[in-house]
Amino acid sequence: MLSRENTILLVIDMQEKLTRVMAEKEQLILNLQKLIKGANALGIPVVLTEQYPQGLGATIPEVVSLLPVTKPLAKMAFSCCGDIEILESLKKLKRQQVLVAGIETHVCVYQTATDLLKLGFEPQVVIDCVSSRTLENKNIAIEKMRDTGAKITSVETALFELLKTAENKNFKEISRVVK
Repeated sequence: MLSRENTILLVIDMQEKLTRVMAEKEQLILNLQKLIKGANALGIPVVLTEQYPQGLGATIPEVVSLLPVTKPLAKMAFSCCGDIEILESLKKLKRQQVLVAGIETHVCVYQTATDLLKLGFEPQVVIDCVSSRTLENKNIAIEKMRDTGAKITSVETALFELLKTAENKNFKEISRVVK
């Protein structure tokens, strides 16, 4: 089970040029906004990455607007763990559970989740917050990640798991976010 004290949200490469060619991109963006709003409400730290921003552009406004103090970390490696600054940012938070969201599922998300496992983290891939250009590639990556030991979750499952109880002071806010 996820815990607020031990969870990080990692948002991978939600950039202009990449996002606009993703399968089901409108739903991806809506779900990711819910996840970020929920993480913000629950005090979950967010790490944001950008793959080769000079070529692929900046993170989309729908994401950046929800993370005004979070500086995107640029990378060239497909796996976020292949970049020392990103890896150090994750380690510095001293949390083991990583909610993984972003694009593309079969490249950067898959390689990151696999490397996080090897490094002793507990990645949970938020299935409704990841995408690829084709659903076939997304589905293959989800299978491969599950086979390697990554857990699969959804926005609502993760947020309510973090809440634990309807008595939580953030319950009403999270309920509004997911509607």
